[in-house]
Amino acid sequence: MAKATKKQALGRGLSALLKETADVNSASDKNADKVVGSIVEIDLNLIEVNPYQPRTYFDEEALRELASSIKELGVIQPITVRKLAEDKFQLVSGERRFRASKLIGNTKVPAYIRIANDQEMLEMALVENIQRKNLDPIEVALSYQRLIDEIKLTQEELSTRVGKKRSTVTNYLRLLKLDPIIQTGMRDGFISMGHGRALINIDSELEQLNIYEKIVRDKLSVRQTEDLVRAYKNGDDAKPITKKKPLPVAISSSIKGFHDFFDAKVDVAVNDKGKGKISIPFDSIEDFNRIKKLLK
Repeated sequence: MAKATKKQALGRGLSALLKETADVNSASDKNADKVVGSIVEIDLNLIEVNPYQPRTYFDEEALRELASSIKELGVIQPITVRKLAEDKFQLVSGERRFRASKLIGNTKVPAYIRIANDQEMLEMALVENIQRKNLDPIEVALSYQRLIDEIKLTQEELSTRVGKKRSTVTNYLRLLKLDPIIQTGMRDGFISMGHGRALINIDSELEQLNIYEKIVRDKLSVRQTEDLVRAYKNGDDAKPITKKKPLPVAISSSIKGFHDFFDAKVDVAVNDKGKGKISIPFDSIEDFNRIKKLLK
C-alpha cells in the first residue's frame, strides 16, 4: 500500500486555518496510527476523489502542462488524503496533481494522510479551495455559502476561518443574488467581479440582464458600468456613458491607500477648481459600523 518511510509533514497551514484540535481526527480505523500524520507514497488506485470538491471545472490544457511538469520533476507538493476503512483513501486536496499523475501513467503519488469525518472533510476541501488564486468569483461565493449552510458558520466566523475581511466575504456572497445568466458570464470571464458588484444594485433581474448584455456588447469597463447603473437608478436611462476627467496625480496616486484601508471602492471626485468629495460605500449597517470604527 505505502512505503513505511516517513517524511517531514508538509502543508500544516490548512490545519492552522481550521484551528485543528485533538478531536478533529474523529473517524476511526485500527491501523490509522501507523500512517496518519505521515507523508507516504500511495497507489493511485487506492484513492477515490473528493465528493465534496467545490471545483467543478478542470482546464484540460492546464492539466496537461502540470502532467508534463510532474513527468520531469515529480510531484513536488504532496496531495492530502483522509484515511478510510482498510486500505482506502479519499482526496482532501490536490485533485489536479492526482489527475495529472494518472494522465502520465504514474501508479503512485506522495500524500499527507489524516483522519476526518464527513463534515470536517467538507470544511477542509472548501477552505483549501478558497485559498487558491485561480477560482472564479462565483466558485468562491458558492464555497462561502456552503460553509455557512453546511458547517453552520456565521459570516464573522467564516471571515476568520478563511482569513478574509468580513466585508470581502459579504461582497462575494452578494454575487449569488445575480441572475444565473450573469453568474455564468462571470464564471466564463465575460465580466469581472467589479461588473457583478455594480449590477447587484439593480433590483430587477430583467434590467440586470439588459445592462449585462450592454456590458458585453459594448465592452464596458467597471467604471462605465457603475455610471450606467447609477444613471438607471436615477431614472436617466438615456444618459450617455462618458469617461471621467482624469484625477490629479497627487490624488490618483493616493486612492489605492483609501481602498486598502477601508476595504471598499472609495470614489473621489474633483472639479476644475480643485474642490471635491470622497465617497465611501457600505453594504450593510454592520459594514457601516466597521467603517465608522476605522474613522475613529
